[in-house]
Amino acid sequence: MRRTPAPVPPAARPRRRWTATVLAVLALLAGTALTVPGAATAAPAAWTPKPAPMTTPWTNQVPVDNPLPEYPRPQLTRPDWANLNGIWDFAVTSANAGRPATFPEQIRVPFVAESALSGIQRRITQDDRLWYRRTFTVPAGWDGRRVQLHFGAVDWRTTVWVNDRQAGAVHDGGYDSFSYDITDLLNRGGVNTIVVSVWDPTQTGSQAVGKQRLNDVQPHPGGGIFYTAASGIWQTVWLEPTSAAHITRLDMVPDLTNNRLKVTVRGAGTSGHQARVTVSAGGATVGTATGPVGTEFTVPVPNAHRWTPDDPFLYDVRADLLSGATTVDSVGSYTGMRTVGLARVDGVLRPVLNGQFVFQTGTLDQGYWPDGIYTAPTDAALRFDLQKHKDLGFNMVRKHIKVEPQRWFYWADRLGLLVWQDMPSMERTPDAAGRTQWESEYRRVIDQHRSSPSLVMWVDQNEGWGQYDQARIANDVKAYDPSRLVDNMSGVNCCGAVDGGNGDVVDHHVYVGPGTTVPDANRAAVLGEYGGLGFKVAGHEWYPGGGFSYEDQPSLAHLNDRFVGLLDGIREVRLPRGLSAAVYTEITDVENEANGLLTYDRQVVKVDEARVRAANRALIDASRSPAAPVTLPTAQYRSLRVTTPGYTDRYMRHQDGAVFTEVVNGGSDALLKADATWRIVPGLADGSCYSFESRNYPGEYLRHRNSRVYKEGGSGDLFRADATFCPVRGANGGVRLSAYNFPGQYLRHYDAELWLAVPGGTRAYDSPALFTEDTTWAVEAPWTP
Repeated sequence: MRRTPAPVPPAARPRRRWTATVLAVLALLAGTALTVPGAATAAPAAWTPKPAPMTTPWTNQVPVDNPLPEYPRPQLTRPDWANLNGIWDFAVTSANAGRPATFPEQIRVPFVAESALSGIQRRITQDDRLWYRRTFTVPAGWDGRRVQLHFGAVDWRTTVWVNDRQAGAVHDGGYDSFSYDITDLLNRGGVNTIVVSVWDPTQTGSQAVGKQRLNDVQPHPGGGIFYTAASGIWQTVWLEPTSAAHITRLDMVPDLTNNRLKVTVRGAGTSGHQARVTVSAGGATVGTATGPVGTEFTVPVPNAHRWTPDDPFLYDVRADLLSGATTVDSVGSYTGMRTVGLARVDGVLRPVLNGQFVFQTGTLDQGYWPDGIYTAPTDAALRFDLQKHKDLGFNMVRKHIKVEPQRWFYWADRLGLLVWQDMPSMERTPDAAGRTQWESEYRRVIDQHRSSPSLVMWVDQNEGWGQYDQARIANDVKAYDPSRLVDNMSGVNCCGAVDGGNGDVVDHHVYVGPGTTVPDANRAAVLGEYGGLGFKVAGHEWYPGGGFSYEDQPSLAHLNDRFVGLLDGIREVRLPRGLSAAVYTEITDVENEANGLLTYDRQVVKVDEARVRAANRALIDASRSPAAPVTLPTAQYRSLRVTTPGYTDRYMRHQDGAVFTEVVNGGSDALLKADATWRIVPGLADGSCYSFESRNYPGEYLRHRNSRVYKEGGSGDLFRADATFCPVRGANGGVRLSAYNFPGQYLRHYDAELWLAVPGGTRAYDSPALFTEDTTWAVEAPWTP
């Protein structure tokens, strides 16, 4: 794949206020930084990457001395900046050691030490401390301004020195950005030295860690759903000149009801200053307003062009910091005008975007790479996974217990994907200090991404991992960001999780699924994880032969049939019964997890893109224009006739407890006619579905057991679920009967026997030939009234 740097959006190009070189402006427009004079202490030519376990299309496109050159903060841009990514001197000491006398190795920043792209590629533990060093000189055009040193993210405890003096406080946190004003530490006009120390305990600590574990960095068997750790600097490091009084953040909340944008401009050294915010589109001003720094005010946006996944329109935003009539700072940004909330739609509580319900169909996106581990090799690679969601017809992505760089959110904003953002979990329930750290980091993550229009829901905790105070945390997050939905626990039905009982959604995990999640009185129903269909592609396995999935598929044809069958089952069965969103596991394989729609190296798309896109599109369209529900007559007798051509004289009947199809006509005996007659009643497990009671054996019902279908009596939740079927519209006025507890699996006749058949399944009675016809039944007058 040819690498082309992604441009900064028009909103990221603020009006030029400072004396700067033409080169600086051109560099920003290209999405790249000035080259900083003063290379890393050791010559880049001495450095080479390590062989990656798998190569992505971008592995060999990473520049040695200027990786990830794009502007790293698209929602708060200035024309002057300098990228410090590249080759740094590197050393590893014991965790308690002081600064080493020598730095014997070199590392390519911002790739973690465990990765091949870093050039180090070895295991780092809680007993180690990482040390980074490089030199730089301040560009002459920055004279008279403050210099900020920014870190996109470093995992985990970071201490920074500039010219042997510590720059501010130690930073704890692996997923939030942080900065230091290093002006007073600089040798203006001379060479400056940065030294960075990082200690990362991974899962041995009580901090947010996500899926990281202290495993071997080389491919190996095992690992399960946890992956290689990522220690040290893993996002862009960069310098930026600012005025003494400057803007540090823009908080923007669309208000469509009143055709305005609510804005809070935050800053440093801004006492007595005002802020002016201008919203524009295509170079034409839409609205402008002035207000105090640190206090919310509004900017008019008349007839707002609404942001949606199908039309991700972005407005340009510029914020000017004013001292009287003088502009002392300007930043560029962008916004999307959209709202998120809950509403009752046809009596069902649903999440709504701009006041309208649209089913959210997406995947679990873990954000791991075989070459860069936590860091995508290039910006094109970072965009690729999101673009592939769009190509496959998804309109949503759940970023799973990892927080990506701000450019990832920019691509989601620009491409049009709804984002569920997980807060990375802890490995165990934390102590008081761990709770304070986790909650503080969560608030910083919210602050840094709260203005992204794509982000529609915060997911606090996952499957009980490190769980505590679920209800309080959900309330706190909702109060801190009331403009978004909150999920107090993804997978409340799984793994010892405890539901806080609040938030905006009830979130279940069901493998393979899709399960039977329903709304409660105050929360919409979502399927936070389902699927996990696996297929290992030879030549594209992280550890050949070591992959696993939740359900292995024998061929790509079966994978396609099975996955599309799940999407169809959600559309046909679960959407009409209250499900509002579903997250498929997962977009790519990850290490030994082989259940991706793409291989881990992003070289192979396993599924038929056009077919998956059509299934997703049908699901989304069905949520916007729902068909009338399929209903059956209750408390009445009916007979169910086969509709498969050539077999239309056969009916569903029971014999010796099992259920078959048999030819029934006017000359058939009375017993056969009675066996082929069923009383339709409200579903034993769910009154919105149906159960079928035997005409001549009252109290015994059509039920599935181990996929075979029987006429049986019984009690208990399992029996009632097995004896409940939900109708789905079939061809030519017929009805398909989906199992209540296995949505998307249908009653099918095969060699005269009745089975619960799986689209894309591997058994003989799952055969794709005539699947729809064999699972469609005509509901007719009873043979025995």
